[in-house]
Amino acid sequence: MATIRNLLFFAQLRSEASSHIIRYRNGKVRQSGRGLVFWFRPETASIAEVPMDDREMTLFVKGRSQDFQTVSVQGSVGWHVVDPVLLAERVDFTISPYSGKPQGEPVPSIEARITGIANQAVLQYLGTAPVRALLDAGPGPLRAQLEAALAADPALAEIGVAAVSVRLTNLAPSSELERALQTPTFEALQQKADEATFERRALAVEKERAIAENELATRIELARREKLLIAEETDNARNRATGAAEAQQVEAKAEADRIRLIEGAKAEAEQAHIAVYRDLPPAVLFGLAAQQLAGKLDTIEHVNITPDLLAAVMGEFRKSPVVVAG
Repeated sequence: MATIRNLLFFAQLRSEASSHIIRYRNGKVRQSGRGLVFWFRPETASIAEVPMDDREMTLFVKGRSQDFQTVSVQGSVGWHVVDPVLLAERVDFTISPYSGKPQGEPVPSIEARITGIANQAVLQYLGTAPVRALLDAGPGPLRAQLEAALAADPALAEIGVAAVSVRLTNLAPSSELERALQTPTFEALQQKADEATFERRALAVEKERAIAENELATRIELARREKLLIAEETDNARNRATGAAEAQQVEAKAEADRIRLIEGAKAEAEQAHIAVYRDLPPAVLFGLAAQQLAGKLDTIEHVNITPDLLAAVMGEFRKSPVVVAG
């Protein structure tokens, strides 16, 4: 904004480099440029201040798609002045020669013209496709079409203005339609989540089954090994019993052989002893028997000799020959 200092009948204007100043007198341009400083007479001068910096305006358009669904477009359009003199001729940028304040509202009028061009281009684009195709395509094609429309429209070039940028931040349907369009996606995501949950449960069940089968196989293997162990212990016990029985048999056989040898020896000795006494005369045998009997008796109280016994003994003496040692 230009600064004006008044001094009696004269005034001094000082402008910024971002503003183009045009001073008219008697309908003709007397001074034109950016960042000017000059003295002038307020009662005879007409001054226009045109901003030369880039400006940005908000864009919001609601339109209908080919299938009659409401679609909202949000963004911004950047513009700047290309020909300040031409713009000052077509749009009122006059400022007060005493205070430097604008006499009208030129910038909103320029932005209204840009908005009209942009709205027309957006509405035409939205009406060429159904809402699903518009949403799938995104804001890129619309931005390109909008830039082309602003660049080709002569309404901006006629006033010395040009659009320099187009930014679209949102292209969305109505809230009800958005929820309706999101429902299949939500359901698909929920279905995938449910499938993932089922898969996790199935995997857990499969793991539990594998663990149970592993435990059962382990128990079966332990039972089999226990059965083998019992069979092995049974065989060992049987072998020990068989060994013990065989050892007892061997020992019994050895004892029987020993007894047989001892009894045989006793029998042979008895036979030899009997053989010695078999050839002796009865009188001698009788005497030996009496001798042995006497050796076993401690005392003899009395002896009874019957006539029959005495006759028998005497008869035996007579039978036996008398051997006289010489």
